[in-house]
Amino acid sequence: MKKYNIVEKFISINGEGLMAGAPACFVRLAGCNLNCNYCDTAWANKPDVKYKSETVDEICSFVKASGVETVTLTGGEPLLAHGIEELIGALASIDDMRVEIETNGAVDISPFIGIGDNVCFTLDYKLPGSGMEEHMLTSNYAYLTKKDAVKFVCSDMADLERTRLIAEEFGLYDKTNVLISTVFNGLDKREVVDYLIRHKMSKARLQLQLHKYIWNPDERGV
Repeated sequence: MKKYNIVEKFISINGEGLMAGAPACFVRLAGCNLNCNYCDTAWANKPDVKYKSETVDEICSFVKASGVETVTLTGGEPLLAHGIEELIGALASIDDMRVEIETNGAVDISPFIGIGDNVCFTLDYKLPGSGMEEHMLTSNYAYLTKKDAVKFVCSDMADLERTRLIAEEFGLYDKTNVLISTVFNGLDKREVVDYLIRHKMSKARLQLQLHKYIWNPDERGV
């Protein structure tokens, strides 16, 4: 029986993404293949992180009992978990459930396409400020649709400029949704707004990490 290393499960609101502000059930898996400079869940990626091994049935039972209509698989990097396609499929089979997968952009998503029409991806593009840009698999963009999104977390104005160039180079506005956020307490949001207006980036969306404004930025389980 497959088991998954879960570091936390909780019910909160989506702090960002296409469903920002809406209640969701979060399932955070241990481990990641990247090490971003600004990572706010680095604790979940440590080799000695405490986790609970749970079956598909245990995870699905928690999600069903939550009473919400969105479940977010996150990490770490959830797509690295052995047999994760089975868990995605089981969650997708829950009536009226939307399954969102938050993935770091460095894992091939093609094996997970077609599991369910209610499965969507929020795919990071790691900008130079993250220190991880070289690991990005832009081949993933071929599989994205308007139900998905590419998220850019900007550390500085150079990252924002890079965001504009990547979105244009890969035609992301026509394929999917482009979400822009900043490292928390980093880049001035007013500068970002001015940049978007100046460069006529009307199809991009600036996002704030709502959970970090509602709760302590370092608080877990929110």
